[in-house]
Amino acid sequence: MSLTFDRYLAQVLPETPEADKGLNVGCGHDVWPGWVNTDVADLPGVDVVCALGEDKLPFADGHFDVIVARDVLEHVDLIPALAELHRVLSPGGRLIVSTVHFTSRNLWIDPTHRRGFSLRTLDMFVAGGKRSYYFDFAFSAVEDVTLQMNDGDGPGRWLLWHRLAEPVINRSRLIQDVYEATFLARLFPGGNVLAVLRR
Repeated sequence: MSLTFDRYLAQVLPETPEADKGLNVGCGHDVWPGWVNTDVADLPGVDVVCALGEDKLPFADGHFDVIVARDVLEHVDLIPALAELHRVLSPGGRLIVSTVHFTSRNLWIDPTHRRGFSLRTLDMFVAGGKRSYYFDFAFSAVEDVTLQMNDGDGPGRWLLWHRLAEPVINRSRLIQDVYEATFLARLFPGGNVLAVLRR
């Protein structure tokens, strides 16, 4: 069975944060009770309307213990968006991300997508990394990176070879690197990059 975001979230976040200590950024219609839900659109249940990457988030520094950014980062100006998420995340807090992989057909379907992500893209924002000097903020670690092979409700969920390849690719960072650097990424295109960054 292919990994879903809900199953991934249950693995990396076994306990719900205290009320108002979790931020569901770019929530759309997926509003979570007990969390602060933000989106660029004024939809039912959205607590705060703001444009991530363009607006300053109206929260104090270090306010949130957990931030979930599901299918958001591919739509925004990445560096200012991550800087703001880093700012409002508490020391030791976790940012949980789901974003489109660069081989995914979904990257090209949505005209509002600005970029696709590699399994190594978020490494650039970690202290001590090869390019951490590019930015005036840094996360302490990328705790997990997983390639989700299916593409949600699209036809990819029926592809048997995706379900077989996913656990093999995710065995280690080395295998993930080989996958992305070779023809394998084109032969078995990914769906989403799932990741956990620690503040």
